[in-house]
Amino acid sequence: MAQYPSIETELLRTFIAIADLGGFTRAAEAVNRTQSAISMQMKRLEEDILQRPLFERDGRHVRLTAEGQVLLGYARRIMALHSEVLNTLREPHMVGTVKIGTPDDYVMRFLPGILSRFAQAYPLVQVEVQCETTLQLLQRHDLDLTIVTREPGNEIGQLLREEPVVWMQAEGYTPLNQKPLPLATFNNGCFCRSWMCNALDTAGIDYRIAYSSPSLSAILAVVGTGLAVTAQLQSLITSNLRIIGTEEGLPTLPSARIMLVRNPRTQSAITEAFADYIMEGFRS
Repeated sequence: MAQYPSIETELLRTFIAIADLGGFTRAAEAVNRTQSAISMQMKRLEEDILQRPLFERDGRHVRLTAEGQVLLGYARRIMALHSEVLNTLREPHMVGTVKIGTPDDYVMRFLPGILSRFAQAYPLVQVEVQCETTLQLLQRHDLDLTIVTREPGNEIGQLLREEPVVWMQAEGYTPLNQKPLPLATFNNGCFCRSWMCNALDTAGIDYRIAYSSPSLSAILAVVGTGLAVTAQLQSLITSNLRIIGTEEGLPTLPSARIMLVRNPRTQSAITEAFADYIMEGFRS
């Protein structure tokens, strides 16, 4: 049987970060290495180990080749199994509670998978989830881990994911024809609400807050009936909605950076284990 070189998990972790973040610079920040260090890692992975090109480079941005796409699927599975083995065997009887705070935006999209995988590895750990706006969460000191949304250049904590914020409306409906433009958004204190209003004010577009709620599901339900438009992270769009934007006369919105903030006063093996699952869940 042919003997192939092994692929270190650190190489796969870096490779996944580059694929998810679209470039070496942001990936270097995410894995806490210099850009030259991860460039050398990927050169070794491409030339010495796999002997296949994994990236197509376009200035500062990179795209995966066909071989890179194949590796990405395997890499995610390997890293998930790697974390599961270590967590299960090193801390099989971990008991306690971890408190996490997150905006409502991410509960439906990301948390179910994270909580399911964590519960399989640590069935005796209780997870308490508090849903509030980023502004409210940053004022709390009783949470072990906090997921917050920040603008590029105003980050705190560890980068989990970067996503565009996009305008959405229901398929088959045109609330854009209404004057002023009806909006469905979170209550005061939400970054999406501020970004929508500021962008529309700058563009000179009249609008009104037609519906507001602390619940993402309620907002998407209203938009899904064609009563209003909203702006949310692109990954939160549902099958009955479509993305709209500059072609319809709407202003471009900033990208959002989702960050994980640790409470230095409550760090433990439990919180670090859960932080690992959060990071993997948001990058998958």
